[in-house]
Amino acid sequence: MHINEKPFKCTLCNKSFTRKDNLKTHLNLHSNEKPFKCAVCNRSFTKKGNLNVHLRTHTNEKSYKCGFCNKSFALKGNLKVHLFSHCTEKPFTCSLCNRSFSQKGHLKVHLLLHNNEKPFTCSFCCRSFTKKASLNVHLCSHTNEKSYKCRFCNKSFSERGNLKVHLFSHCTEKPFKCSICNKSFTLKSSLKLHLSSHTNEKSFKCSLCNKSFNEKGSLNLHLRFHPNEKP
Repeated sequence: MHINEKPFKCTLCNKSFTRKDNLKTHLNLHSNEKPFKCAVCNRSFTKKGNLNVHLRTHTNEKSYKCGFCNKSFALKGNLKVHLFSHCTEKPFTCSLCNRSFSQKGHLKVHLLLHNNEKPFTCSFCCRSFTKKASLNVHLCSHTNEKSYKCRFCNKSFSERGNLKVHLFSHCTEKPFKCSICNKSFTLKSSLKLHLSSHTNEKSFKCSLCNKSFNEKGSLNLHLRFHPNEKP
């Protein structure tokens, strides 16, 4: 089997998998079947992995350790929430204005602003900068290098800020127009989906009751009415 081959396809949503057991686990989501039950509290799960994680709440096993303070947690989600408490920690304080920073390097760059030191000088026009990154961006204006390319029209810019301003011009553009009702769309795929409403084409068929829909989202919504049925 090739690495990217996914021969096992779900008949309900067409999602594909490389292994048959992965497909079986996925099908539990459609049928709402939860075969993995906790022996302690009888709570059920669709995946064995989810049951294993849940069991840690009973055994008090805490496998997820914080790299900042070594505090441990039974669930990965609890560790993520805890990490936010470290995001606001700023132990490096400027002695001149009391502004604090999370990294020592950020404090060093900040101190340059107080003494007006600009160690990075442009070799073309002698303009100076406090940060090397700012100098690199400035150099593009001399070399005419335009590294920031628009993914809509391929127009390029030497500075990221100029690209961001340009992108607003595409926000209201809707080049794909319906020839029947003149409604316009930003994406060609959106136009194709819209056209099916005119032709009454219903390409997405329910495998349980053969009812058809012109949008996949409508089919997925309909499938919720068959939670315990299998094709």
